[in-house]
Amino acid sequence: MNRARWGTVLAVAAALCLGSLALTPVYATGAWLPTAVLAVLTVTASGALLRAATERMGRADSVVGELVVPLVQIAALLTLLTWVFAPARALLGVLPTPSSTADLLEVLATGFGQIREQSTPVLPLAGLLSLAALLVGTLTLVVDLVAVGGRQPAAGGLALLVLCCVPVATTTGDVSLLVFLGPALGLALLLWADQRLRLAGRQRSGPGALAGTGALPALRLGAVAVLAGLLAPLVVPTLAEGSLAAGLGTGSGSGVSSTGTSLDPQAALRGQLTQPAPVDLLRVEADVRDPAYLRAVALDRYTDEGWEIGALDGDRSLASTGELVPVPGTVPQREVQATISALAHDDRFLPLFASVGTAAVDDVDGEDWQVDVASGTVFGRDGTRTAGRTWTETAREALPTVDQLAASPALPADDPVQQAFTALPALDPRVTDLVDELTSPAQSPDQRVRAIYDFLTDRANGFVYSLRTEPGSTGDDLADFLELRRGYCEQYAGAMAVLVRAAGVPARVVLGYTPGREQADGARLVTTADAHAWVEVFYDGLGWVPFDPTPIAGVRAVELPWAPRADAPPQQTQAPAVPTSAPAVPSAQLDRDDEFVPVATPVTDRGLPWAVIAAWGGGSVGLLALLAVPAVLRAAQRRRRLATGGPASAWDELLALAVDLDVPLRSTGTPRQLADDLVAHTGRAGVAGVGSAVRTLADALQADVYAPPSSDPTPGLPAAVRVVETALRRSRPRRARVRARLLPASLLADAAGRLRDHRPARATNPA
Repeated sequence: MNRARWGTVLAVAAALCLGSLALTPVYATGAWLPTAVLAVLTVTASGALLRAATERMGRADSVVGELVVPLVQIAALLTLLTWVFAPARALLGVLPTPSSTADLLEVLATGFGQIREQSTPVLPLAGLLSLAALLVGTLTLVVDLVAVGGRQPAAGGLALLVLCCVPVATTTGDVSLLVFLGPALGLALLLWADQRLRLAGRQRSGPGALAGTGALPALRLGAVAVLAGLLAPLVVPTLAEGSLAAGLGTGSGSGVSSTGTSLDPQAALRGQLTQPAPVDLLRVEADVRDPAYLRAVALDRYTDEGWEIGALDGDRSLASTGELVPVPGTVPQREVQATISALAHDDRFLPLFASVGTAAVDDVDGEDWQVDVASGTVFGRDGTRTAGRTWTETAREALPTVDQLAASPALPADDPVQQAFTALPALDPRVTDLVDELTSPAQSPDQRVRAIYDFLTDRANGFVYSLRTEPGSTGDDLADFLELRRGYCEQYAGAMAVLVRAAGVPARVVLGYTPGREQADGARLVTTADAHAWVEVFYDGLGWVPFDPTPIAGVRAVELPWAPRADAPPQQTQAPAVPTSAPAVPSAQLDRDDEFVPVATPVTDRGLPWAVIAAWGGGSVGLLALLAVPAVLRAAQRRRRLATGGPASAWDELLALAVDLDVPLRSTGTPRQLADDLVAHTGRAGVAGVGSAVRTLADALQADVYAPPSSDPTPGLPAAVRVVETALRRSRPRRARVRARLLPASLLADAAGRLRDHRPARATNPA
């Protein structure tokens, strides 16, 4: 390959490496970047070396260059992915085999499952890293094919729009301008390579001058790319709560199924709740008489919108060997064995006792249930749910002593747990003032936790359990709750976890169930009335320790010896029952004893998700409309030129079409010389009358330039233009014709000319 095409190869590689930086806010760490860069280099290098080899054999621009190069690049990318993600059964640990390809496909499938489970920024799991490398590698192949193979680097820049759309569509809130700086610089490089390649092909300047050619227009259009990136969020559909896919909703948009048989995975510090009839959810057979809470999911991220699930690490499954969620060996513990059966329970989260040792679900492959060890959450993959299933568990229930908790030291400031589980947004000053009033940095972590716990559970402080709360006046839900001191379990647990974090101690909220009521046969029945939220606090050397600040009824409470509870509140007045004649509206609520209870209605088919379809359909239509803009502008430009009926406008249009089709015409010359060039390039097209049409146009232009001005239109001029246009298009291959329609190069040349023509004149001092 010549120097210009090697320059294009390097520009493609650099542009895609820069463009991939748009994925930075999607991942929690930069572990995705090395593999993505390797994918870029693998694709571009394999293509360049093969093209160079075919050119040396005298077969440049042959079928080999059109078909074999992309196939070799695909094979090279597959080899890279196999070496990084599935080397176990590969030949020499690198070369793909049928078995290693199956392993790689399984890793990619796992990644697609993790897309549905993760919220941004996501953990650097193997499946998600493989998808990032596959995405960047595939886009590199497309850009390389267009820019190097098709000699249209500017057109290849459109692929960078895909990388810009990923953070816009998956992250919540504002996206930093720096995210789009990498793709914008990548686009500027491709535009520079485009102009350099064109000028090198026309030999308008020597090699030394090519290095700087086109730099200024490229930088200008790169700035335009940054502006387009800022406007992209207006047309690109975003996903709820920064999730990579549909999020972790458990049945409806609010995250609650229509029957209320699954937990809302997001605890909001607000609610106006009613009391419908309970539904039987679970049957629990445990070998202890006083089982603890059944955990479903931990909420470890607190934002201005409330508590939500963080990124779930699904790299471990129930089929894994060893204890799934181990307990520190220094903590007293007891073994609990249980068999749990789903009655009406239907959820992605598997309710289990804390500190799971081993667990198995009947009739389901253990790989279908994933374990996030950090949060102790077990969740189904690819639509796996609890409905109709029975599962067994052996748990190691931690029983720390009061003395152990008191002696636990503070974590170092740079400890990952300390940093992750004390993170908070800006809090209302009333909240931070309360924390300063209750605690002191000189206190031990346990002293700070107990000061906050005692404040919330001390009846003298006026906290009561209530399903009905009056609107607050502070404008902040947490501050409202602490001021009015009326609420239910999610508000109590959410408030305590925030206060504990503000005091510098790691904490999180957990959703699950109290152990239910004992039946005549010794088993326990868990209903929607037993849904509950509580707090877990991390103690150094002891792990996560539960605290429950909600004043629920004593028959439902779990005794925590290290955290004695206040007396149960007086019985609340029951909310008015819904009249039987009123239509039942599906809802999932908490009752007056902190019960999560729905209106019992059958599961109905929700039909197609029209909102999602409309959002993505609208975004796709917008993207297609954006891609069609060059063709529309070019068609309008042609109509304007030919509408004047003048020879000069007609020649301008033909010369623009020649630029679009990459037909080499001399940039200067007489009308007769330009006509000779056109006849030479269109003579093989087989269009009748093309020579006569070209002469008609040349005569008209010569008369327009040299003859006296005339207002009479030149006869036969529009017909001659159409004949020459047809001949020009037929003289070029189909690929060039399609490119001329969709990505007319003359528009870029016109834009650059206008920018030069409209430069402000340099001011001069008056004499």
